[in-house]
Amino acid sequence: MTTLNTQSLQAALTHTRSRLLAQIATLRDGAPSRAEASAAHFAHREDSQAQTATERELEFALDDHESTELRRVNAALQRLANGSYGLCADCGVAIAPARLQAAPEAERCVPCQEALERG
Repeated sequence: MTTLNTQSLQAALTHTRSRLLAQIATLRDGAPSRAEASAAHFAHREDSQAQTATERELEFALDDHESTELRRVNAALQRLANGSYGLCADCGVAIAPARLQAAPEAERCVPCQEALERG
């Protein structure tokens, strides 16, 4: 992988990391704790409360999704730092540059990722 290409991918990962951190902060600043949301949900059975609880569950799911994505981006940045970026975590073969351009956080080549998803 060329230095310029690596720098471009690192910049993309760093930008994604900043965006995810901002989204997580926004979600967490506006949401009560999970315990508070659960208590509110069970204490009140009115439609508006049920809708609020559903909205909170959606916020929690989004927060979990963003946190998972942030972990993947941080892991990719770590691989860049230690020199293992671009190598499949399972088979050790170089990940196709097109895949890394499309998904800079990818840790597996397409065949290994497909095998993982098939179970």
